[in-house]
Amino acid sequence: MSFEKILIANRGEIACRVIATAQSLGYRTVAVYSEPDAGARHVQLADEAVCVGPALASASYLNVEALLDACRKTGADAVHPGYGFLSENAGFSKACKDASITFIGPDEEAIHLMGSKRLSKIAMIEAGVPCIPGYEGEDQSDAILLKEAERIGLPLMIKASAGGGGRGMRVVTDANDITAQLKSARQEANSAFGSDELILERAVMQPRHVEIQVFGDRHGNVIHLGERDCSVQRRHQKVVEEAPSPAVDETLRQQMGEAAVNAAKACNYVGAGTVEFLLAPEGDFFFLEMNTRLQVEHPVTELVTGLDLVAWQIKVARGEPLPLSQEQVTLTGHAMEVRLYAEDPAQNYMPQTGPVLRWQPASGDGVRIDHGLTEGYEVGSHYDPMLAKIIAVGDSREDARRRLIRAVEDTVLMGVRDNRTFLAAILRHPVFARGEATTAFIGQDFADDASMAGDIPPSQLWALAALLRCEVETPTTELRGWHSSTLGAQPVQLRCGEHEQTVYIRYQGNHAELIVGEDNHRIEPLGPGLASMDGIRQSYRMYQDGKQSWLQCQGHSVCFEDATHSAAGSSDQAGSGQIRAPMDGAVIEVCAKAGDVVKRGQVLVIMEAMKMEHSLKADCDGTVETVDLTVGGQVKRQQLLVNIKADDSES
Repeated sequence: MSFEKILIANRGEIACRVIATAQSLGYRTVAVYSEPDAGARHVQLADEAVCVGPALASASYLNVEALLDACRKTGADAVHPGYGFLSENAGFSKACKDASITFIGPDEEAIHLMGSKRLSKIAMIEAGVPCIPGYEGEDQSDAILLKEAERIGLPLMIKASAGGGGRGMRVVTDANDITAQLKSARQEANSAFGSDELILERAVMQPRHVEIQVFGDRHGNVIHLGERDCSVQRRHQKVVEEAPSPAVDETLRQQMGEAAVNAAKACNYVGAGTVEFLLAPEGDFFFLEMNTRLQVEHPVTELVTGLDLVAWQIKVARGEPLPLSQEQVTLTGHAMEVRLYAEDPAQNYMPQTGPVLRWQPASGDGVRIDHGLTEGYEVGSHYDPMLAKIIAVGDSREDARRRLIRAVEDTVLMGVRDNRTFLAAILRHPVFARGEATTAFIGQDFADDASMAGDIPPSQLWALAALLRCEVETPTTELRGWHSSTLGAQPVQLRCGEHEQTVYIRYQGNHAELIVGEDNHRIEPLGPGLASMDGIRQSYRMYQDGKQSWLQCQGHSVCFEDATHSAAGSSDQAGSGQIRAPMDGAVIEVCAKAGDVVKRGQVLVIMEAMKMEHSLKADCDGTVETVDLTVGGQVKRQQLLVNIKADDSES
């Protein structure tokens, strides 16, 4: 099967990743983009680019007709779907086939079967693949689901049959919660996937999440390329991935590999796929699901096998046999990957939006950064908040871990809040360092980590930020152009998140003496990005945007706001009764109306942004005065949604 030009039906880092390999193999490439993505990196890298619609994914990246029309306009005769969006859409695979366009992925029959947790589990049981006992029946009535839940017992796992990414998934440990959780899972599943079909399973507590990379061709060959450990997760979404798994020995690898190959053969699988398993503490493993696409975490497999999985996908799509047999696959070294998100772990992983003011990915031996960022790009609320993948490889797991920590901390990103401090703290945690993390790691071992409260800078960085805030850096060792208020200490008030600090500066010739609370610091600027701080020469990165100063130094990446001249108090402080949108998004449920008496913590609005639901709660007891929104409407960040008149006791 021959083709010459590949359209990448995706965006962001995976589109850039596919473009790189396709072009290296001599193919012309076509990018597609929504209106706000017009200046995105994947658009710049491709040979051609076509706008396929407005920001809303359903009108652009999920618009099958627009994508096929882009193929017709550009003469693209193959489509690579990446991951997410339409990558596991059987209808899209068939539509490409019907249009005589090669779909670089499995056939629609395999996608359809494995896209249903219910049907795929039935097929896996028939194929002899180990599965968790539960209910995957066709009868989806409430009565049957309740009866089956009682039979299975607690702890119970409820899953959306068509789901992924943790949506439509609930763990129930109290029998009184089953009815409510079934209803909640149904609603989320229907909203996210257009199907409210569920399956029930006995929950495996504190398992490892281990997945096997498989590949099949049209000549009947199916092999596996080893495993990846993806146990560190939040909200059932992966945070850290590594290959090989520290919990898997050669015997277990062979057993899991054979089960994965059998799963792929059961659906006549062609192309790249991943069979995911839960590995119980006792050593038993159970089929979880099969992803019929390239995984986000495929780079760790590439780094330990020395293979280009996108190149393999293209070769298989051309009708070629797999380049290697099972016996020829070898694993060398260890690789780890973390996902860089625009999110705030201290605010329940709230997605963040904003401009990319500075972006400089880390580099060095054994470091790889897959990304789709450019400076000036605006991170919005319409798509997944993952910005990049930071990956490291080493001869040993410890070498890879150490390199990855440095790469995370050396990557420069300013303008939008992110999770780098959270990631570095995970990689440093002793449980993770020992290779003992399970899917319960973040909720249990890591729950009280300081990074979960946000990146709280040490007093030295408050001092540096205040000093740089006062004056533009000078490349000389003299403090030329500094303020003339040398007779007394100059106060600078800074805010970092919920923390506020007044820094007092006294200029002394070539250096400054700074007081931060009970701490005293001496800082001497040595040139752009370089200063002597308390006798230690250190480098830093800084970007000032209005009253905001983004500072990266000593493994910290924080944003300070100059509050020196700010008025005391604000109408939208906690307890003000003014409930504002934390980001751009869409309203999916309004739970209160004018005149309602509400209590602090009561859910008033549910909105959706970056493919996640967010509950906005009352911050005081009182009476709702206004509700300025409608279901389905779009709202902007900081837009006032609900106004509450606080009770006298609350004011």
